[in-house]
Amino acid sequence: MVDPIKGTIANVGCCAEVIHYQRLPDDRIKMLTLGQQRFRILEYVREKPYRVGLVEWIEDEPPSKDLRPIAAELEQLLRDVVRLSAKLTDQNIELPDDLPALPTELSYWVASNLYGVAPKQQSLLEVQDTVARLEREVEILTSTRNHLAARSVLKDTFDDINS
Repeated sequence: MVDPIKGTIANVGCCAEVIHYQRLPDDRIKMLTLGQQRFRILEYVREKPYRVGLVEWIEDEPPSKDLRPIAAELEQLLRDVVRLSAKLTDQNIELPDDLPALPTELSYWVASNLYGVAPKQQSLLEVQDTVARLEREVEILTSTRNHLAARSVLKDTFDDINS
């Protein structure tokens, strides 16, 4: 990720598999990728024509406690956010059937699907403690759910007034 203000590149990134791509009329490319392995840039060895760096692979630290309860809470929050989003937009929005069952994979899945908040995604990518990442995602989705719930109440109120 490039910091839009400083113009610097983040030191932590992720290798990605290109699942699908589409060339657009203006020569840009739209890509669907699947994250594979996180890395930390140790140093750049070449700048042109594109950056090449020496990296170290990074993994999560072993969990310090049972991750299942917080993962279950996160999944419920995710379901609440999707349900409220569907209600507010009058669309049929559903979670995929293959939602990750393992807490670590669920934490990566949630982080990768937080559209429109690249700085939060980057900060979650850099966290090497699964508990901390899950807790931060619970905070984000709790705030999102509360916001959507308030909007839903307002929508219901105005729908009732206009009926």
